[in-house]
Amino acid sequence: MQEVVLSLGSNLGDREKFLSNAVDLINAEIGDIVKKSSVYETSSWGFDSFNFLNQVIVVNTSAKPLELLDIIQDIEKKLGRKNKSKMVNGIPEYHDRTIDIDILIYGNEIIESERLTIPHPKMRERDFIMNPLRELKIAN
Repeated sequence: MQEVVLSLGSNLGDREKFLSNAVDLINAEIGDIVKKSSVYETSSWGFDSFNFLNQVIVVNTSAKPLELLDIIQDIEKKLGRKNKSKMVNGIPEYHDRTIDIDILIYGNEIIESERLTIPHPKMRERDFIMNPLRELKIAN
């Protein structure tokens, strides 16, 4: 078992319900949730749009990192996520989303691949991640 830290965010539709449904699916398909932060409302990051609801959770899982990524992307699709962020001329292009789930930390692993970078490379720049991590005493 590996302890994994995930961030959740939603800025479309019934945001509370999307976060709740994501938590339920993560618990059923990835592993036992051992900690959950409060839900934070924040401005969109990287583009102008509706406010997000964000939360950080800690999960115990037996899934390997790329397997975990596949499961997460499947959960996002089940919850209506249509567009993934992508690079356009070297600049990230972000979109509104029913749900966004990112792997922040996977145990003590450091991974740099085309599909996955762990720890999440931008987490320290984002208060909507760092504040919940501080609440859970995962970061200072």
